Amino acid sequence: MNGFPWLTVAGAVPLAGAIVLAVIPGLPADAPPADRQARDALAKWLALAFSLATLVVVIIIAVKFQVHGPTFQFTETYSWIPQFGVHYALGVDGIALVLIAMSAVLMPAVVLASWHDADPAFPGGRPAGTLPARHSVKTYFALMLVLETMMIGVFAATDVFLFYVLFEAMLVPMYFMIGSYGTGRRQYAAVKFLLYSLLGGLLMLVAVIALYVYSSRSAITGHHGTFLFSVLVHVPLSPNVQKWLFLGFFIAFAIKAPLWPFHTWLPDAADAAQPGTAVLMLGLMDKVGTFGMLRYCFELFPAGAKYFTLLIIVLSLVSILYGAVVAIGQAGLKRLMGYISISHFGFIVLGIFVMTSQGVSGATLYMVNHGFVTAALFILVGCLIARRGSDRIADFGGVQKVAPLLAGFFLVSGLAALSLPGLSPFVSEFLVLVGTFTRYKVAAVFATAGMILAAIYILWMYQRTMNGPTRAEVAGFNDLRIRERLAVAPLLALILFVGVYPRPVLDIINPAVRATMIQVHVTDPVPAHPVTAQNGAAP
Repeated sequence: MNGFPWLTVAGAVPLAGAIVLAVIPGLPADAPPADRQARDALAKWLALAFSLATLVVVIIIAVKFQVHGPTFQFTETYSWIPQFGVHYALGVDGIALVLIAMSAVLMPAVVLASWHDADPAFPGGRPAGTLPARHSVKTYFALMLVLETMMIGVFAATDVFLFYVLFEAMLVPMYFMIGSYGTGRRQYAAVKFLLYSLLGGLLMLVAVIALYVYSSRSAITGHHGTFLFSVLVHVPLSPNVQKWLFLGFFIAFAIKAPLWPFHTWLPDAADAAQPGTAVLMLGLMDKVGTFGMLRYCFELFPAGAKYFTLLIIVLSLVSILYGAVVAIGQAGLKRLMGYISISHFGFIVLGIFVMTSQGVSGATLYMVNHGFVTAALFILVGCLIARRGSDRIADFGGVQKVAPLLAGFFLVSGLAALSLPGLSPFVSEFLVLVGTFTRYKVAAVFATAGMILAAIYILWMYQRTMNGPTRAEVAGFNDLRIRERLAVAPLLALILFVGVYPRPVLDIINPAVRATMIQVHVTDPVPAHPVTAQNGAAP
């Protein structure tokens, strides 16, 4: 272990919060409603307090992180299952750090936005006529905190077996959050989500076991199998073996991401999930897929990554265009948001697999920006659904006349989703396109078309919901409450700040990207026309 176990503490704080919520005593069936409301309020405030405490710990980690220090910092390594070379090993580079920070920032916002999602009935909270929650309020928020622990662990894990365990375990709280607290066809969506993810996890398990077997045959490990990432990156594997193991990992990550054609579970899950749950699923969990591609597929199997590069670039372009086109035709806000994410994840995967420093840095920044933008949009969609009792776009109209602040926040979030200059997604999307153009010009042209389509589905959605005559059902809307403002305003502030001044985040990301590029043995393309000095001599 290197110093104080900050990463373990960061993961332990929300887990402790989940345990505290779990031991809150229950109430008899005939308890007065006031007692139930008091107990539920206590659970919510405790969840918020523990999520904020986690954010404080992560901020300390970010402040202590040395930008020009070792690639992996805050490392911890303990023997877990010595017979099989399994370790409890944690550590973060710049890529993992910004994703953990994103998780810690989003969780308090989600808790605030989900304040009434699990309530049996609440005016302005859970829409009337929707399915009741199958479990208690405290269980809903405890599941959120458990998921946060697993997200921190999965980004910080430096043992492949530990990563796999957390990769699979995080499915459990999300399954119950969709299936027990969602709306509509929630059980169908939860089972579909779980089956798709388990299928990908089984393929990864086969590859993880094979990786262990090959490590046990290597002189580097002393012929003792290991799952330590720092050792496995040096285990020699033939190009053919790398191709097969790459596929085992990649398919699991492509399902999680989701990348076309592995995406079909996402629209149903996004439609059935509560808005706060959808933020955790799209803004946090799905990043594990693209993070895994960059961390494990790239560095463990560089030959496999290079072999499948062109195929994956094609799949990412299809995701960009398919997600955007289908989003235009959606009638429901939550399904539309799901297809928007499919398109955005296509950009992230494209940036990763063009294998340029600009593309990979842009893709990593895109993961963070997508989390903030998706969270802001879904929270605001949740506000609309809570007021109207429907997510159908046709059921709205003229919202900006009765709720101008809600409409203004929605406009800024939408403009961020279409990558308007001055907002954070523009920086990441621009880097992805620049990195793509330097190596694959045709792919960059097709990807740019996705930006044009984004303007169509975002502006069309805003126009139909916020502009026009005010519908009678919308006339009584209240504007954003203080709790809702506190959930969204910090996200919009971060979107604006990173859009204007992205350097602090990129300074953390870039050293880790350079280390990854070195490990994969790729360099940026040399310009066809070298830059010359003003006097005409080569610099």
